[in-house]
This record gives sequence, C-alpha cells and structure tokens, in this order.
Amino acid sequence: MFKYILYFTSLILLILISINLMIVSFEKEIKEIDSLKETNAGLVLGASTKNNRISDIFKDRLDSALKLYKNKKIEKILISGDHGTEEYDEVNLAKQYLLENNVKEEDIFLDHAGFDTYDSLYRAKEVFGISEVIIVSQNFHLGRALYIAHSLGLDAQGFSSDLHKYITEDKNNIREFLARAKAFLDVNFNSLPKFLGVKIDIYGDGRQTWD
Repeated sequence: MFKYILYFTSLILLILISINLMIVSFEKEIKEIDSLKETNAGLVLGASTKNNRISDIFKDRLDSALKLYKNKKIEKILISGDHGTEEYDEVNLAKQYLLENNVKEEDIFLDHAGFDTYDSLYRAKEVFGISEVIIVSQNFHLGRALYIAHSLGLDAQGFSSDLHKYITEDKNNIREFLARAKAFLDVNFNSLPKFLGVKIDIYGDGRQTWD
C-alpha cells in the first residue's frame, strides 16, 4: 500500500513540476521599459492591504505603473483587486495613491472583482474590452499572469515591479508553485470569473468605475 501511495505522490509532484516549468517559460515576455511597445492599458494586479495601507508589494506595482504612465507607455491604468466587502478594499486605496501621484482621474479604472489573477485577466478582456495590455507585477507572479493572458487571447507584455526584496519572498514562491497549477486548471477547463457584469470601455472615462 505504501508503495502505491509513494507512486501516486511522485506522479502528482511530477505533474506539478511540469506545469510550473511550462508556465515559468512565459517569463520571456517580461520586458524592460525601453523594449515595451506602447499600448492603451496597463493592468496592475492587486495585492494585500492591512489597516487601510497598501503593502510594499502593492506599492511597488503602483510605482511601476506610474513609471509606465509617465513615460507614455500606457494611457490608462486598470487596478484589479479584491473589494469583496465594504471593510476590505484594495482598489480604492490604490486609486488614492495614483491620484496623489498626479494620474488624471479619467485615466484610472477600477475592477472591484479581481479576486484572483485569472478573474482579473478574464475581466480585463471581457468587461473592459482590453485586447493589448502591459501587466504589472513582481517576477514571481508575472509568468503565471502572462500564461493566463496569452491563453485568453490577450496580446500581453510583462513589466516587473521588483523594486526591492520582500520579507515574504519564500512564502510567495511556495504559494506560486501551487497557484500555477490552479491557473492551468482554470485555463484548460475554461473557468468563468466569480462576476462579469456590464461592459466598460477602457478607452472612456475611468471615473465611471469608481464607487
């Protein structure tokens, strides 16, 4: 019996490693700012907040999006994060940070139902009508995001927001190992996001997405 358990465990581990290697290969689409082609939208993937403050990881994503915006690589910034309850709100904290850093109000779009990376990218395409996008996140996350984006038919480039070391780095890498397997299942089983909703034109005024 133990032998079969060992075989089964080894098989699962081999599958997980194979999925991870395949998804990590999408990191080739991470580019330096000078190599990025200009596009209308930059997608900032949400990250945790605590006590109404953005985390270091989230702040670095926003600062990287600001760099793209100020260098005219993007015209609009879509912040996709978790605003599932009144008490927990990633997107409005990020919006306020961008406003304080001189992003025009009409250029800030909020996706309140970006509960995970797959939902964020699916909604970016189907709700906001995005076909070309620069995805902003840390390297450990970007391979998965780019894999999902290309699987959904998006013309996606990645821009790294690794501006310094994070104390959660080991935890992030372990979590990402399993998250890549979930992304593989979402893509191959054509999962739907938790919410869709009415279409919003990313070429319009972002204030229509504010609450």
